[in-house]
Amino acid sequence: MTYFLGIDAGGSNCRARLINAAGAVIGHGKSGTANARIGMDALYETLKDTADQAVAEAGLTTAQRAQIHAGMGIAGMTRPGVREALEALDFGFASAAYSTDALIANLGAHGGQDGAILIIGTGSAAQVRLNGEDFTIGGYGFPISDEGSGAALGLSAMRHALRALDGRTRKTPLSAAVTERFDHDTVRAIAWMDHASPRDYGTFAPLVMDYAEADDAIARSIVEHAAGHIERFIETIFERGATRCTLVGGLAPRMSRWLRWRTVEKLSDPLGDSLDGAMRLAGFSPA
Repeated sequence: MTYFLGIDAGGSNCRARLINAAGAVIGHGKSGTANARIGMDALYETLKDTADQAVAEAGLTTAQRAQIHAGMGIAGMTRPGVREALEALDFGFASAAYSTDALIANLGAHGGQDGAILIIGTGSAAQVRLNGEDFTIGGYGFPISDEGSGAALGLSAMRHALRALDGRTRKTPLSAAVTERFDHDTVRAIAWMDHASPRDYGTFAPLVMDYAEADDAIARSIVEHAAGHIERFIETIFERGATRCTLVGGLAPRMSRWLRWRTVEKLSDPLGDSLDGAMRLAGFSPA
């Protein structure tokens, strides 16, 4: 019996899905952050833990584990030396194929065919497949890029909140809600920012969206600015030749409401998810 394991290793969490040769799901796994930036030792432990959960749920033996073909999409995969380090790892599988988390999401969204996705989650990036060739737009990492993302929303909220504490801009319910987490103490807020990760900033994104929907002036301006970046992303995707584009990522459903209708009507629904794409990367072809 042959098995296929798909892993989506992103900045927020790591998920796995295990199927048999007929395509029936027999195991799942979920762990924490799995971005390549956390270091290869930590990344390996997270990937292995997530895979082990799926294998354990399926009740596979060591011999059956050796019949697994894995496909793993990993955030930060393009960093120098990451692919070589991953290919040297041993998970006890028959094979393991590696790519970016964006590529597997695109494979899943368009059933392995040409198309594009715009990922709007902790970070943001576009992944395009055109005539079988793959390329990205943006996605250079926070804070260099990631425009319109959860991390970008959180950073904008923190900046506004600090200016409000200084008196350089007026306070709003959003700024008060943000600074409340730090007892309205600038020193504590700055100390937090000194060590905050993109995921940390992204935790403020739901708050920003909530207040924008409640008509907080600053929250609205932050979200409208982010929506502008997203629309430009989508325009660029079609300018580069894509005929299908899908929004994916945890922030996509809420952010899509802030896009103009002429933009939304160009978008397509996904045919599958990133784990479907990871399975395709592993070599699984649905009947």
